[in-house]
Amino acid sequence: MRPGGMRLGGAMPTGRSKDFWGSLRRLLARLRPDRVKLAVALLFGTGSVAFTVAGPRLLGDATNVVFNGVIGKLLHPGLTKSQAVAALRAHGQGHIASMVSGMNVTPGKGVDLHQLGVDLGLAALVYVLGAVLSYGQGYLMAGVVQRAMLGLRREVEEKLSRLPLRYFDSHPHGDVLSRVTNDIDNLTTTLQQGLSQLITSVLTIVGVLGMMFWISPLLAAVSLVTVPLAIVVTLLIARRSQTQFSAQWERTGTLNGLVEETHTGHTLVQVFGRRQATIGEFNRQNRDLYEASFRAQFLSGIIQPAMQFIANLNYVVIAVLGGYRVASGLMPLGDVQAFIQYSRQFTMPITQIASQMNMLQSGMASAERVFEFLDADEETPDLPRAQATALAPRREVLGRMDLEDVCFRYEPDKPLIENFTLHVRPGETVAIVGPTGAGKTTLVNLLVRFYEIDAGRILLDGTDYKDLTRDEVRSAFGMVLQDTWLFAGSVRDNIAYGKPAATDDQVMGAARAAYVDHFVRTWPDGYQTRLDEDASNVSSGQKQLLTIARAFLADPSILILDEATSNVDTRTELLVQAAMARLRHGRTSFVIAHRLSTIRDAGTIIVMDNGRIVEQGTHKELLARQGFYYALYNSQFSEPEAAAS
Repeated sequence: MRPGGMRLGGAMPTGRSKDFWGSLRRLLARLRPDRVKLAVALLFGTGSVAFTVAGPRLLGDATNVVFNGVIGKLLHPGLTKSQAVAALRAHGQGHIASMVSGMNVTPGKGVDLHQLGVDLGLAALVYVLGAVLSYGQGYLMAGVVQRAMLGLRREVEEKLSRLPLRYFDSHPHGDVLSRVTNDIDNLTTTLQQGLSQLITSVLTIVGVLGMMFWISPLLAAVSLVTVPLAIVVTLLIARRSQTQFSAQWERTGTLNGLVEETHTGHTLVQVFGRRQATIGEFNRQNRDLYEASFRAQFLSGIIQPAMQFIANLNYVVIAVLGGYRVASGLMPLGDVQAFIQYSRQFTMPITQIASQMNMLQSGMASAERVFEFLDADEETPDLPRAQATALAPRREVLGRMDLEDVCFRYEPDKPLIENFTLHVRPGETVAIVGPTGAGKTTLVNLLVRFYEIDAGRILLDGTDYKDLTRDEVRSAFGMVLQDTWLFAGSVRDNIAYGKPAATDDQVMGAARAAYVDHFVRTWPDGYQTRLDEDASNVSSGQKQLLTIARAFLADPSILILDEATSNVDTRTELLVQAAMARLRHGRTSFVIAHRLSTIRDAGTIIVMDNGRIVEQGTHKELLARQGFYYALYNSQFSEPEAAAS
């Protein structure tokens, strides 16, 4: 792995969304496959809003029936409406006369219970229908959103397998995990809770506004005066909260990176006495996240109170003007009641849209991070001729490797490996030694094509890597690394990871060859023993032996052993060395060794320094030269072995 690839999470740059509307368009485009269901959901939403909007009007009619009946009962029976109004004016009750003149009353007649029942029944019916359609809309939208997120998660998982190792070297693991988990979860919540409400709110505004103008254009015009004010307030606050939401999710990824690294290296943190320093760094980053989250939530949270304040001002104006118009006989009381309900319904969806801004801003910040991940540069595609070769019957790999004038660098201005040439015969064991940073592990990464070389070429059995697919190249290799990797599952599944179709006899045969069988059989569940996520229920040496058994079972043509016995005891190491000798027999093997005593029997020892081969030969030949290898070898012992050799 590239040195320094995993970096501690520091304060990441904050800023506004780079392309808010572009991310929103990309997000909505993912809903396009379900456009028919979206259309039906929109139809249901429209019907739900229409029925809901009709409700206050019907309740207003019912109020008029009651009010007309109450006032009519107070008037002298036998008079016409005009006569009753004239009588009121004659008695100096002009305001009441004006009010009665604008009402549909019959002097002496009480409340029309039949008409009241009809109006209330219709109101109940439209509310029930509105609720049913709203339920249908929510059901359809839930399916649409979850299917879109299912596809997005699938794309992200597939993207992970197409990204080059260089990407993971340059991005903190915690931040990558945050993008593919936290950000997608946040995006799902945004769409699930916000999309339906946004559609309903917009339709409600349109429907309520239409009813308001139908009842009273004057009062509707007064209500609309508050709309520009509400929009300005929302935009001013949302612009600032958007920046903070972007910072919030970036800092969440940074903090996750620190937690993940600290958890992985928990033992070293304790050993080196870095517990307090790590806690201090966590507290600092946690404080940064708190500050960004507090500002984001506070700024977005004040949108709704601000909108509510504007709505209350509007309510006061409507109540005063409406009461005056009722007293003047210009409007029935039921219409004013309905209008007040509509004014509440009009400001409520605006308030809901405003309150959704925090979720929308947070969701778009997460969407940008996910899309940024999906847009990351992938591994260079295999050439067409390589893809065509992959379709041909797979031939047996002999294991001849040729590296000719290979050049590679992680950074454009920092050369690492230059003009590297190496020829390995089938079945030959090549040991690669050298000081830290010499390029040993980088060379292995180039062999298995985790990185593409900058110049030169690498050939497998005489075929250039460019004429082979990555799968063809990697299927020829088996690896046992110093850093063991086991997954949560049974011991059997871990051994059979490279050969899932292996029989139980084959798995146990590989386990016996790697000296695993004897201790696995002592466990109560044997080969079905479950390993936890970090395989913390087995020792480091047992982990190493399990990975060696995995390599035995995979039976590759070329082996890469990176200090594969570093975590086993001395006695077990002797046994594993013997097993490794049998495993290497007839196979090309690359052995990276730090303890030079373990590779004295290698056919060829390559000594690397600063990305170059500085010496090459057998153990005895290199000691006899008394050069770089001689000094490196003797530095590991108190007495030189040159004479003894």
